[in-house]
Amino acid sequence: MNKLISIQEAVSKVKDGDVVMIGGFLGVGSPHKMIDALVAQGTKNLTLICNDSGFVDIGVGKLVVNKQFSKIIASHIGTNKETGRQMMEGETEVVLTPQGTLAEQIRAACYGLGGILTATGVGTKVAEGKMMIPVNGREYLLELPLHANVALIFANKGDKYGNLSYHGAAQNFNSVMAGAADITICEVDEYSEEALCPDRAETPGVFVNYIVKGKE
Repeated sequence: MNKLISIQEAVSKVKDGDVVMIGGFLGVGSPHKMIDALVAQGTKNLTLICNDSGFVDIGVGKLVVNKQFSKIIASHIGTNKETGRQMMEGETEVVLTPQGTLAEQIRAACYGLGGILTATGVGTKVAEGKMMIPVNGREYLLELPLHANVALIFANKGDKYGNLSYHGAAQNFNSVMAGAADITICEVDEYSEEALCPDRAETPGVFVNYIVKGKE
C-alpha cells in the first residue's frame, strides 16, 4: 500500500478540537511543511502535545502565535514568549510536565499501557490531584497515557510503506509519537519508492498511516 499523500491532504485530517502531537525539540526534527500548512488552514481549538512550544517563528511556535491551541501539554515553554503571555493572560491552558514523564506518558499510549509510575514530582504541585501508589515502601505518582487524534511527525527518510529512519537528534519524540495517535502522518526529507532495509527502519510502517514529502 502506497501511503504517500499531499501536504494539503495531510493537514485536512486535523479537525477543530483535535488533540495533536507534533514531533520536534526546539524545531529540530519538526514537520515544518505540515506546520506551515496547518497555520494556513487555521484549524482552531486544538490541544498540543509536544516537547516544547518552539520559537515564535520556528516550529509549533507559529501555531501558538496564530492562536490555534486552547491547551498545550509540554515540558517547557521558555523559548516562546508568546506561549507564556497566553498562559498568563488565561488565553491558553498550559500543562507543564517533566520531560521524561511526558515521553513516558506518550510511550504508554503507544504500548497500550494503563499509565506509568514515577517518583518525579512527588511532594510538589505536579502531584496535586493525582493518584499515589506505594511500591516497596516508596510513593510514586500514577501518570496516565497521552493519546492524540493525529500525530504530525518528521523523519529524514521514509518509504512508500511508511517505514522511517532518522538522523541523530531528529528522532527525539517522533518515533514514540508514531504509535500514540489514531492517525500518524510523517513528513520526510527523502522519499523512496523502494522499501527501506529492515535494519535501517527505526519506525516500522505499521505505525504510520500517511507519508508526505517535505522536499521535492
